[in-house]
Amino acid sequence: MYRTGDLARRRPDGRVEYLGRTDHQVKVRGFRVEPGEIETVLAAHPDVLQAAVLPHQDGTAGTRLVAYLVARTPLDPAALRAHAAAALPDYMVPAAFTTLDALPLSVNGKLDRSALPAPDFAAAAGGRAARTAREEILCGLFGEVLGLTTPVSADDDFFALGGHSLLATRLLSRVRAVLGAELGIRDVFETPTVAGLSQRLDGATARLALTARERPERLPLSSAQQRLWLIDRMEGPSALYNMPLALRLTGPLDTAALELALGDLVARHEILRTVIAEHDGEPHQLVLPPAGAALPVELRHCAPESVDAEVDRAARRPFDLAAEPPVRVTLLRVGAEEHVLVVALHHIVGDGWSMG
Repeated sequence: MYRTGDLARRRPDGRVEYLGRTDHQVKVRGFRVEPGEIETVLAAHPDVLQAAVLPHQDGTAGTRLVAYLVARTPLDPAALRAHAAAALPDYMVPAAFTTLDALPLSVNGKLDRSALPAPDFAAAAGGRAARTAREEILCGLFGEVLGLTTPVSADDDFFALGGHSLLATRLLSRVRAVLGAELGIRDVFETPTVAGLSQRLDGATARLALTARERPERLPLSSAQQRLWLIDRMEGPSALYNMPLALRLTGPLDTAALELALGDLVARHEILRTVIAEHDGEPHQLVLPPAGAALPVELRHCAPESVDAEVDRAARRPFDLAAEPPVRVTLLRVGAEEHVLVVALHHIVGDGWSMG
């Protein structure tokens, strides 16, 4: 069969409806998006003649959608955003709208993406300057989170400037860190301007300081840990939740120094020397003392052609959460100056973010 790259669906009446190209699909905030669907919605606006939607990569804000439009009459970006939001989910609403006299075309009549101007996410900005120190700080935080190079005013709308729910969460984190106050995601959606959030901060609760506290006799598990512990108890030890990491080491290797470095790591991070104990059928964390939680490095000699199989074997060996720490290290010696280090971590003490 010949794969055309066209995206279509078969309707109940047997007709095939053309939806666009699969090679133009993009991922935005974890969702697969077909820009052609957005272009169809925008082109349905009575004042829009043509529409093109493209992804824009931003190191600060991630992937954002940009709409380029050819219009019959001058367009109001706010009205266009409302028109799109009425028919599309939040993650498919473009973050910026740019009006052109005509869409640039290549010699074969297709959209010339390289000829499109850079999007201006600050085009919707405009309003009064900050009146208080708090508003000035919030303006700076808006610009920082959204990756804007132009100043933000006190009346600018966070979402009109290209914000979305994930960026709103990042904004709240920055507000918490800089101003020491707790706001909720609903506050950003209900009052998405600098001035509005500044007023919400008047009634916000102060962030509790992180202080050392006396530990209970038995440390409880988090809800995520309880779930993984229950699965382990029901199904028995399994490699299903092992998180392996393999590193190829080339050159002279001091295995004693390697063991000391790993020992320092385990001593520094209590979670790496924590076993899951039980009391009256209830799980709790038991932190082993650094001296009793040394991390031995299991050394194996390995032929070059067997490396993949040995890495797989080390990664798949299950953990006994009640009897051993949740991290294991295997060192494969392939040659005098060629090694593969395999570190396996159980998901009950880490996640993808932890692996760095």
